[in-house]
Amino acid sequence: MIEPRHFQQNTLLGLLPEEEVNRLLPDLEKVELTLGQSLGESGEQITHVYFPLDSIVSLLYEMEDGTSTEIAVVGHEGVVGVSLFMGGMTTPNRAIVQSAGHAYRLKGQLLNNEFNRAGPMQRLLLRYTQALLTQMAQTAVCNRHHSVDQQLCRWLLLSLDRLPGDKVNMTQELIANMLGVRREGVTESAGKLQKSGLISYHRGRITVTDRAGLEERVCECYSVVKEEYDRLLSHNQVET
Repeated sequence: MIEPRHFQQNTLLGLLPEEEVNRLLPDLEKVELTLGQSLGESGEQITHVYFPLDSIVSLLYEMEDGTSTEIAVVGHEGVVGVSLFMGGMTTPNRAIVQSAGHAYRLKGQLLNNEFNRAGPMQRLLLRYTQALLTQMAQTAVCNRHHSVDQQLCRWLLLSLDRLPGDKVNMTQELIANMLGVRREGVTESAGKLQKSGLISYHRGRITVTDRAGLEERVCECYSVVKEEYDRLLSHNQVET
């Protein structure tokens, strides 16, 4: 059984009162998530939710021709499977592991039971969903109005916020798929960032060498999303 102190690895679980933590403990399962693993496909019935720890999951919208674009990322701050407790049971999005690691898995019905108690868990999940919707909306705006350079900076910073170090393992081709742009555009933008001394890129591994420089170059979309998460997922908000 998972020890309560380990809940701190996931922000949502870490914000729960002790009473609610104890109800979930016997049913949480720590699982390994591998790169490219699917946690949910479009139209598929949701049976489990996942609370990432040191992994990142991309929520993707796939078109009929097979192309896809990332609409949000979920890491240690959140949960994969919000459609379940919002009453949808299915979702038009795919959930694919972007960065391998671990997560806590919980049966969907058990989360629904906790949500329907209308206590701290419900308030916390609703606040998280609002933050996630903000990220989705801002991603759509960013993809429409900002350059590939800015989009790449936003993507890198959002990923770093959800990882323990300064490295992101992702090929330029996969990044292009996530952003919904041509690979050549990502190659050019990554080259500019590397020439400016902001990142180092080698064989699918990006190391951010100057985070402050990335934050200066990124569009406002990053700060809008980060500030909303910080505002909504705090102890003061959950306790009210």
